[in-house]
Amino acid sequence: MDLLKYKKFYLLGIKGVGMTMLSQFLKEKGKQVSGADIADVFMTDKVLRREKIPVRLGFDISKIPEDAVIIYSSAYTAANNTEMEYLKNHPEKFKKFPILNYAQAIGALFSSYRGIAICGSHGKTTTSAWLGFVLQKAGLAPNVLVGARVPQFKGSAILGRSDYFIAEADEYQNKLQYFRPHGIVLNNIDYDHPDYFKTKAAYARVFADFIKKLPPSGFLTANAADSQIVKLLPLCRGRILTYALADKLKKNHQDITLLAHSVRRRNGYQYFQINNFGEFKIKLLGEHNIENALAVLATALALGLDIRRLKNALAAFRGTARRAELMGKYRGISVFDDYGHHPTEVKATLQAFKEAYPGKRLVAVFHPHTFTRTKALFKDFIGSFAAADVLGILEIYGSAREIQGGISSRDLVQALKTGGRKKTAVYLTNFEQALAWLQKILKPNDILLLIGAGDIFRVGERLLKKKR
Repeated sequence: MDLLKYKKFYLLGIKGVGMTMLSQFLKEKGKQVSGADIADVFMTDKVLRREKIPVRLGFDISKIPEDAVIIYSSAYTAANNTEMEYLKNHPEKFKKFPILNYAQAIGALFSSYRGIAICGSHGKTTTSAWLGFVLQKAGLAPNVLVGARVPQFKGSAILGRSDYFIAEADEYQNKLQYFRPHGIVLNNIDYDHPDYFKTKAAYARVFADFIKKLPPSGFLTANAADSQIVKLLPLCRGRILTYALADKLKKNHQDITLLAHSVRRRNGYQYFQINNFGEFKIKLLGEHNIENALAVLATALALGLDIRRLKNALAAFRGTARRAELMGKYRGISVFDDYGHHPTEVKATLQAFKEAYPGKRLVAVFHPHTFTRTKALFKDFIGSFAAADVLGILEIYGSAREIQGGISSRDLVQALKTGGRKKTAVYLTNFEQALAWLQKILKPNDILLLIGAGDIFRVGERLLKKKR
């Protein structure tokens, strides 16, 4: 489907990060874009206002356009939204134009270009933004869609002149089925979304099926330190470029395309050597971001670029919203916000902060996202908080798509204490209690990290207001 042949688009649930990203891209393509959503203030409101995209607050069946492509957020269904219910029950009124969910729309756009899909369990947002930034600086003029605000993009998208299209491709609900890739960047495979994927095998199968879709003329950029990914490499019919951080390899591999080693940290940067390409540096924290940088460079190599000429662009990237993002300072204490919600992400982010701020007391407040994830990965979560000197855990932020309850953050805190955690760990029922607790326990030598996929950043916003 060639979506760009249509002139008018209506986005139902437009304030979602992905939907805002899509609306910005369509608007910059010269399309007439409007949408509707709830009245709550979202982080995306600024982008929508800047792009002058009309947003109707609240839902009204009498105002659904019949002369536009309708794209709806997966957060809304006929059961929880009046406009979705009306669309379902009156299909005859909307026959002339497509009605697509968000994943179908992104897939249709992506597949009409030379698409490069950034996928995997962790690092998709950072890697897709970083790759888009570097390729733009290299003069390739890519189109880019990222699932978060990118300050250096002034939004979530780049409108490029070339036929390259870089998109963050989500495995949840098997959204990968809607993409026809020319290139795939596969960072890692780490079991997640247990509400949809009932087994680890079912989760890994989605990535296997996606790799099979690559044509012989395509390419796969893959993390060779991930054992599950290595098993899938024979499924690829196209060119394979691998990368790895030497310290994460269980055995020495001579055939890895880009191998990083000799990592050192100085003056706010991470430095590392790559094969015979010399030394590179990045501003972003943690070993996981060295791996993301390697994915970017390996993909650039696949596109025929000399990566030695990309050193300045790689180092100039400053990250995306809600990924170890500095929100401000509370009485001299730096307050950071991070989107991490999987045990692997939590552990990596906490460790990265501990290494970046030696001598500081790391205070973390974690907001678990979904009951199903917390329950299925409970033991992994227990082992993910070691680097936090002081830990607060908010009650679980549930998804509308799951059965609520069955486990509580109280269980996490109790298991930590039973398991022998000597450092502070407290259960926090809500944001108000978290705010009061932080005001009481924060000390001048602290670093505060708020981490979670919900709206835990609201705690940071309130805290920063309190300083006045």
